[in-house]
Amino acid sequence: MTVNTMSPVAAPVALARPHSITHHGITVSDDYAWLRDPGYPDVKDADVLDYLARENAWFEAAMAPHKGLTDALFAEMKGRIKEDDSSVPQKDGDYIYWRAFETGAQYRKWYRRPVAAKDDGSADQLILDEPALAQGHDYFRLGAMSVSPDGRYLAYAIDNDGSERFEARIKDLFTGEILPESIPDTLSSLVWTSDSKGLLYGLANENWRTDNARLHWLGQSVESDVELFHEADEGFRVSIGLTSSEKWIVIATGDHVTTEAWLIPADNPTAPPLLVSARQAGREYDVDEHEGTLYIRTNDTHPNFRLVTATLAAPGQWTEVIAPDAHFYLTDFTLFKRFYVTEGRLDGLDQIELRDYATHTPKRLPFPEASYSASLDDNPEYDVTVLRIGYESMVTPDTIFDYHIAQERFELLKVQEIPSGYDASRYATERLMIPARDGTQIPVSIVYPAGLPRDGSAPLHLYGYGAYGMAMEPGFSTGRLSLLDRGFAFAIAHIRGGDDLGQQWYLDGKLDKRNNTFTDFVDVARGLIDLGYSSKGRISISGGSAGGELMGAVINSDPDLWGAVVAHVPFVDVLNTMLDETLPLTPGEWPEWGNPIEDKAAFETILAYDPYANVKAQDYPPLMVTAGLNDPRVTYWEPAKWVAKLRATKTDDNVLLLKTNMGAGHGGKSGRFESLHESAEEFAFILWQMGMAGA
Repeated sequence: MTVNTMSPVAAPVALARPHSITHHGITVSDDYAWLRDPGYPDVKDADVLDYLARENAWFEAAMAPHKGLTDALFAEMKGRIKEDDSSVPQKDGDYIYWRAFETGAQYRKWYRRPVAAKDDGSADQLILDEPALAQGHDYFRLGAMSVSPDGRYLAYAIDNDGSERFEARIKDLFTGEILPESIPDTLSSLVWTSDSKGLLYGLANENWRTDNARLHWLGQSVESDVELFHEADEGFRVSIGLTSSEKWIVIATGDHVTTEAWLIPADNPTAPPLLVSARQAGREYDVDEHEGTLYIRTNDTHPNFRLVTATLAAPGQWTEVIAPDAHFYLTDFTLFKRFYVTEGRLDGLDQIELRDYATHTPKRLPFPEASYSASLDDNPEYDVTVLRIGYESMVTPDTIFDYHIAQERFELLKVQEIPSGYDASRYATERLMIPARDGTQIPVSIVYPAGLPRDGSAPLHLYGYGAYGMAMEPGFSTGRLSLLDRGFAFAIAHIRGGDDLGQQWYLDGKLDKRNNTFTDFVDVARGLIDLGYSSKGRISISGGSAGGELMGAVINSDPDLWGAVVAHVPFVDVLNTMLDETLPLTPGEWPEWGNPIEDKAAFETILAYDPYANVKAQDYPPLMVTAGLNDPRVTYWEPAKWVAKLRATKTDDNVLLLKTNMGAGHGGKSGRFESLHESAEEFAFILWQMGMAGA
């Protein structure tokens, strides 16, 4: 066996098997490489499973004395969730659609009724029953779903093990029949042709990559489906969508820095696709269509994107209608029949602007708070006079409005209900700017109990991500209240690597500038200490996936700052993953992290910060790590290897826990209450390690 034979309630120590890799004349040891089952994604190696089982037993034994706290936290969190909650109904064609949870249910039910029907429940139709689909499965996730244009068919995709290999099915909503043609291994949206007879989708290839767009005709065998598009570049992924007018199907392909789009008539999907503009390395664009004019958002002249137009006859000849702006980051646009909407961030704050097609003059919607999250919500129809808007902040629960355009009026439709009660006046929120060591001002969103002392005595939780150009919105969280009500401040560090302050913010935290992400996070923590929000050792931190990589980097560099650390499915074995082009994501990730196979400088850059490679003999803070056995994004062996090396190397006696979900993937357990229990475990661990288990 490769693990010791001590009691399951003792921390398991994985035996080191000498192993190394050599690239560019540099040799790196990897003594826990054996934790990768060679048969992955089928994990059957007895030694691997034994080690993971022992780690899980150690996790359960360590957390058992704190079960009362975990249960109390779970009860608090569950008490803030309206169990019989439902979405605000929205019209789409001849029907009004909504979704609802029943009391005690883990999953939603999806409904509709004819527009002309009475709102008394008599005409309500259950079109998709997630609880029934999930029955008998430890894991369930609904992926893409789409109703056909004639309202008759529902295409939907499900994942029953967390592997993200979805099975697409089709339901006849007029008869309730599930059609016989199911499509396994889909990994894309589901897009109908305009006659409701054809369905476009993408298959995952053997490396879990979507490199195709395929067409299925109803009533025909899946084996006869036609491949409409195939991507030859292993680093690119194919996606499928519709223009706002639903006249054109958009097939887009790209990686993290380069895109290319093709248009296919929705009423003639086998017609030759129209290329919008051939791919150019480093140029991204996305496209929509209005009355024969193409609207294209692109970063070809500036990182913050601009908006251009083109004709269908000459789609590659672009005319600028919205110039790029160093302060305004154009993140999205949506075309409607009579006007269009642009979304973006002005110096990091969300903005929604309405524009007319004649002059493109913007009308910016007003929002009341200094820090918030706002965006278009569900707006499925093309010809509208009212916009559905979503809004929240760190102290304002999720709120849905209708904005009446002619009257310039907001109509409140729904505010997230918190059954156990919520009083916003008990909390305060701020947006701070904290200088990084190179002088760059880093935005920080923070919420805390009113009257929080500023003498460094309060505990603080700091969250970060900082990758892929993904901004961390300052939104509302009912779960977070369990920390706030115990005296914590909670802060989000909008560090470089995300696009919180625009595309350049993202560029300044990737590739050879990756270290900025880690130092920004540390500098935000030190800045919050200087401002009196907390003190060294009183700060808990968390992050997942690439945010888990962040956790690994900052505990290597500044271990004494943190009182407790939670790393969810952490991407910590960066170098080995980027060296393995057979893994699902690797080729597409090279523009984000660098290609260490071909580029020695990229190899050295990654090696310098790689959390697993840089584990060293020093004291580390208490650490809780999670993994998913079926995770195709961050494979289970990354956190397993990291924990094994940490346990063998670190010089402290602080708690180190690894919990592997044996039937789940990247997102952990499914179901709103199962996932809530995992949040309760995380907070219980933090409170325990911060000496606040009795709080």
